[in-house]
Amino acid sequence: MNLADAIDCGQLPAQIQLAVASKPCLGEERARARGFQTRIIRGVIPPEQLARLADEAHADWIVLAGYVKMVLIPDRLRGRVVNIHPALLPDFGGPGMYGHRVHEAVLASGRSESGCTVHFCDDRYDTGPIILQRRCPVLPGDTPDTLAARVFDQECLAYPEALRSLIVQQRAPTVREGS
Repeated sequence: MNLADAIDCGQLPAQIQLAVASKPCLGEERARARGFQTRIIRGVIPPEQLARLADEAHADWIVLAGYVKMVLIPDRLRGRVVNIHPALLPDFGGPGMYGHRVHEAVLASGRSESGCTVHFCDDRYDTGPIILQRRCPVLPGDTPDTLAARVFDQECLAYPEALRSLIVQQRAPTVREGS
């Protein structure tokens, strides 16, 4: 809903064409209530089905937001699938590192800072090239909940900022030699 709000107030030059969830969930309910075309596809989406969904929705970008299943990316969509992770990658990423597990790991490590990472997706968890990171302090007495709230505040700023940058770059005219 953060991205939809950024679109509605003119901060993000985009449209949400389709929301896909891996199971019934609050995000899917909110997307449906907001009037977005919504689908539930259980399990891992085969790459050819992902490409078909992108084509049918006329989507330039596939934006993962809380989607914890592996996304297998067909070659023609590489560089067009982005994700946000609630930690500073490359640390605290990979299989099983989502939700409170990430914040518990950051706290257990003794780090003084956390944050979020917007990155391109590849065929592994949390290993694609980083687009943008935002940082926040880990405070004495933090719990996974208090740290998660602070990181989420950064995510709400980071994702629209990163997507706006990608969209603007995509729309920029190409300058050719001799033009």
